[in-house]
Amino acid sequence: MKMKISKLLSAAFAATLLFTISCRTDDPIVEPQPKGAYENGIFMSNEGNFGTPTATVSFISNDLATVENNVFSANNGNVALGDVLQNIGFEGDNAYLILNNSNKIEIVNRYTFKKVATVTDQVSQPRYIAFANNNYYVTNSSGSSKFVNVYSTSTNAFVKKIDLTNTGERIVEASGKIFVQNASYGSGKKITIINPTSNTIEKEVIIPNGNIQKTISTGGSVYTIASTTTDSYIYKLSPTGAISSTTTLTGIANATNLEIDGSKFYFTSGYKVYSMDITSTAVPTTPVLTLTDNSWSALYGFSVIDGKIFISNANGFTADSTVEIYSTAGTLLKTITAGKGTSGFYKN
Repeated sequence: MKMKISKLLSAAFAATLLFTISCRTDDPIVEPQPKGAYENGIFMSNEGNFGTPTATVSFISNDLATVENNVFSANNGNVALGDVLQNIGFEGDNAYLILNNSNKIEIVNRYTFKKVATVTDQVSQPRYIAFANNNYYVTNSSGSSKFVNVYSTSTNAFVKKIDLTNTGERIVEASGKIFVQNASYGSGKKITIINPTSNTIEKEVIIPNGNIQKTISTGGSVYTIASTTTDSYIYKLSPTGAISSTTTLTGIANATNLEIDGSKFYFTSGYKVYSMDITSTAVPTTPVLTLTDNSWSALYGFSVIDGKIFISNANGFTADSTVEIYSTAGTLLKTITAGKGTSGFYKN
């Protein structure tokens, strides 16, 4: 009798276990909750008119279906952002908005765009931002004073001022080092390397040909495009500052706006956009696209993100910017209106 009861209990337990497992496999899969309205898309920085608090931020979703202007004001009680939005940087959950003529850095949550903090300590005509070693580094060019300010990412406290011998413009991080472009407005041949452990200048690199136009970083290396009135050059720098490769663009004058997307370089010369494989030595002869508007502000902003080319026309700063989005084959995908003086595009 006891054996029969034991067998019955074992059968009942097995049935219960099978039912439990069956129920568990039918449990709904919990999807990760969105962090905010701006989690998947691209921010556009709109400088605004110099001397007025008309800088704004625009947003477009990855599928190009949703466009929103005045993102900062809309999420912060309709408060104006400031005067000349120069650059946007990301670290953790935060976005850092560099306001050049307002002499401040506005920090917001990158997914909700709610304000987190405002930094003004030691800020003087800030330009660009980079991150390393739990700090953020901001170039400042105020009159004859050129320097990099260091701030703590955890407290936003001022850490140190690093004086430069030349203009401090674009700044990037690569393999734990900070690289400062000592060139602006098409003039300058030097890059300064900062050691973020000691926050001291480690080395200055002089590129051999052309004036530096734009410096970027990807894959632990730094790339800078330099040009003359006849030829252009793309230099790859190692973390130590050594020039590890040179791509010579013979016959392409005044190239600028260097971008890397996937395995390709993208750059502009005049009103033409070119692309080429990073490993190629063949100079491209046919542009991806050529702009028909040859006004001075027709190519005010340029970026390539996830197979899409973004070009802004600032419309002479007399009207809001027109942003055209192309495929990397040169097909126009969408045209939108952003804010005044659109100059940057940033994947969130």
